[in-house]
Amino acid sequence: MTDKIDQIRALLTELEKQLGDSDDQNFMQNFNALEVPGIVSAIVDYLQPDLLPYEAAIYWHLFRHSILANGQQYVRVSVRGLTENVITSASGQSETLSYNAVRKTLQCLEQKSAILKSGDTNREGTLYKIFLPEEISSCQERMKAKEIEKTKDIDIKNELDYYNVSENRLKIFERDSYRCYYCGKQLTRFTATLDHVEPISRGGDNSYDNLITSCLHCNSQRSNRPVMDFITKKRNS
Repeated sequence: MTDKIDQIRALLTELEKQLGDSDDQNFMQNFNALEVPGIVSAIVDYLQPDLLPYEAAIYWHLFRHSILANGQQYVRVSVRGLTENVITSASGQSETLSYNAVRKTLQCLEQKSAILKSGDTNREGTLYKIFLPEEISSCQERMKAKEIEKTKDIDIKNELDYYNVSENRLKIFERDSYRCYYCGKQLTRFTATLDHVEPISRGGDNSYDNLITSCLHCNSQRSNRPVMDFITKKRNS
């Protein structure tokens, strides 16, 4: 009777694994092996800093036998099975971990929301769901901090294209009040042009500070001469 009950439990757990909720279904349908490098990078960058050595080793083992193996977030493992072939003990004197070390590590991974016990325990072990960094709150905080850091590092005025992108061109015109830098003529967005302070032919770029508003006439007259030379010539003419 006990064997039959165990078999029924195993079948129910397997069915639960196969069906899952809508998020699980979406994950399986949308998972693309080409995204694995990005997932691995996210784990290294955002989750691993929060894990102790045993926790990292076991998480990677679970990841290897779930998402990496079959594109699903579930894997069944036993505590005893994880004592071998996962990581050498901290003392370096044994290639196995103690039963208690593995049990405690799984509990810690659950506390850190990296995994979740998702089914009954049977002779093959316990069913766990493996979470990705974007599903883990501590990782989400690191991601936000990284984005803020990236934003700070980007010098928008230097890195955006203010010459070819129409909405950025308007920012230059607005900065210059739609007036020609050379002759002072009042322009509109339809009559204004952009001129490079340092010509492209001389290493200039399309950054905010290297562009000025100009009328078509002055832009054509200046060509690629230095700005100050052209201004001096206009004043003397």
